[in-house]
Amino acid sequence: MTLPTHADVVIVGGGVMGASAAFHLAEADVNVVLLERGELSGGSTSKAAGGVRANFSDELNIMLGKRSLELFEDFGNRPGQEIDLHRSGYLFVLTRPEDVELFTASVALQNSLGVPSRMVHVDEACRLSPLLNPEGVLAAAWSPEDGHCTPESVVLGYATGARRLGATVRTGVEVTGIATSQGAITQVSTTDGEISTGCVIDCAGAWSPEVASYVGVDLPVTPYKRELLITEPMPEPISMAFTIDYATSFYWHREGPGILTGYSHRETEPGFDISRDADFPERLGELAAVRAPALLDLGVRSGWAGLYEVTPDHNALLGESRDVHRFLYATGFSGHGFLQGPAIGEILRDLYLGREPFIDVSPLDVERFATGDLRPERNIV
Repeated sequence: MTLPTHADVVIVGGGVMGASAAFHLAEADVNVVLLERGELSGGSTSKAAGGVRANFSDELNIMLGKRSLELFEDFGNRPGQEIDLHRSGYLFVLTRPEDVELFTASVALQNSLGVPSRMVHVDEACRLSPLLNPEGVLAAAWSPEDGHCTPESVVLGYATGARRLGATVRTGVEVTGIATSQGAITQVSTTDGEISTGCVIDCAGAWSPEVASYVGVDLPVTPYKRELLITEPMPEPISMAFTIDYATSFYWHREGPGILTGYSHRETEPGFDISRDADFPERLGELAAVRAPALLDLGVRSGWAGLYEVTPDHNALLGESRDVHRFLYATGFSGHGFLQGPAIGEILRDLYLGREPFIDVSPLDVERFATGDLRPERNIV
């Protein structure tokens, strides 16, 4: 299949951001071409733990999560795809006084924005997460409308919907250059030919700096490996919240008949290597022995490693270049990109069309790193 010779917008990256942007733009009758050099959702999206939430410490992230939850809830109708959404809730387990203070303030902010989260005592936390060992736990933050779903299904739904609306979605096509003239984009070069266009949206995740470099834009995104495991089935499946031991980043949630579990190894060196660490199960087991010892009774069924795309303040890069007309970017989500994908697709559509998005995203512009106007997100693992 040959590439179109022209498009209003070329989107680079076939993960949740690119697919969501393609769907929302196509829905607005924009001529869109989405290019992915591998397979759809083959980068960070397919390696995500699948959590969806509005439990953040930053107003922007709360609103992006809240809007995305609304869109995930309606996903079966628009774009029309089963995503195995479980609104099992999120439970941040807190073992340090300073963390209780942080999440108490975060919950107050979330409540002011319409998110029904609350602080809970240890006994209630154990009811919400039956595998939780309460020893050393001071309190927990509970957001009942959060949960998890299947990342690959979300991307498939958006890509299928985009195609149905007339978008071109191509895999196995790598972008090799972007031509400009007098500060404006004119053409995208690929391994399958050239596309004339006046707009590029960079949704290439951990690889987004490479795409941005084609037009001389610096996106401060650093890749870090993250790994997880899925256990063998539980003897008797039980309901549980998506649970995070905040101090250690150890987390677990139901995944079919088993448990998906992992943690963020914070000493990991940056890079694109996603080979499995031989000692990861042992280190994960040490954390489980403290916080969820019943997990040690379950064998390992599968697992994988993927990449976080991290910025210096752990918040996304979202906006349009001030130097290159119509070069838009959505990247650097630092571990909470999948859950914000639906809302980001709407916002990219609005930025392209010159509409006012549902929330002011100018604080996420890359220029904040030049001005020092950072806004660190703290409710992350």
